[in-house]
Amino acid sequence: MKTKIGQAIVLGFLFASSFLSAQNTPPNALLALSKRDHTLAIIDPATLKIIAKAPVGNDPHEVIAASDGKTAYVSNYGFGAYHTLAVIDLVGQKALPSIDLGALRGPHGLDFVGGKVWFTAEAAKAIGSYDPATQKIDWILGTGQNRTHMIWVSRDLKWIATTNVNSGTVSIIEKIEGRPGPPPGPPSGAAPNGPPPLILPPGGDWNETVIPVGVGTEGFDVSPDGKELWAADAQNGNVSIIDVAKKQLIETLPIGAVGANRLKFTPDGKLVFVSSLRAPDLLVLEAATRKVVKRIPVGHGAAGILMQPDGRRVFVACSPDNYVTVIDLKSLEVTGRIDVGGEPDGLAWATRQ
Repeated sequence: MKTKIGQAIVLGFLFASSFLSAQNTPPNALLALSKRDHTLAIIDPATLKIIAKAPVGNDPHEVIAASDGKTAYVSNYGFGAYHTLAVIDLVGQKALPSIDLGALRGPHGLDFVGGKVWFTAEAAKAIGSYDPATQKIDWILGTGQNRTHMIWVSRDLKWIATTNVNSGTVSIIEKIEGRPGPPPGPPSGAAPNGPPPLILPPGGDWNETVIPVGVGTEGFDVSPDGKELWAADAQNGNVSIIDVAKKQLIETLPIGAVGANRLKFTPDGKLVFVSSLRAPDLLVLEAATRKVVKRIPVGHGAAGILMQPDGRRVFVACSPDNYVTVIDLKSLEVTGRIDVGGEPDGLAWATRQ
């Protein structure tokens, strides 16, 4: 009898797996990682049903989709134990060969801009970019900061922001345009006037401004207008506000978000959501007044936050409770939950072109 029951369970699992993989990935898809199961769930946001799951390797933390919505990239973190990015074919719903980052260990934060995957390498104290077209890491920059964790890249590729958890800093890294070659020298026999010209490498260089905030600062976001960067401090529970143009800390909000994990603006820039792995409530701040206007109960703690691009909903990974919470952005009420596997964390949105 036990053998027959076991066979039935196995057959049922295989049937369910084939049923999931038989469904096409929708043009708009929600992506959710399960750190415990080492899987990426592809979800239909219209029905909140899981379409398929794909393996993503050890300790997956963050996920990002390519601009064409056909490929996803996942960081295999392990606090520096791992050095790969998992790659998922979202159309074929299958894992592709992973990207070996070599000595760039501990990849965590991800962004996809300008046709490239931008990533942090925490154990290497660096950030870099990977070009899928050439299948090569084409750029690396050391931050000189401890635990460079999350990354945001401007859409025009002119500046990058990172949070550095153990250093308690935010780095703003700006592009300086270069020259095609060394500058011309003075005419023969003529003495140069003034200081020597600045020589930049082909493709330009980068300047880094390091801004002290608070130890434990991890989750951050840039306002939709690009004027402010808000970062959450897990140790003291504060939110630090940086003026991007001035590259200065202009305000610190003591909102009591101890254990803060992620911070996200709504698409219209009016509200800011802060999650905490140590608190049952998701905090909602009004950006204009800098005040907490809502506390949304989501469980025993929360991590990843993802805004639906049309501004209708927000998805929150409730890691301790093993589900993703769905919140209506108009009513600020919980409207659903998605079981994506054990210990969900990184979330992303894929729109197929």
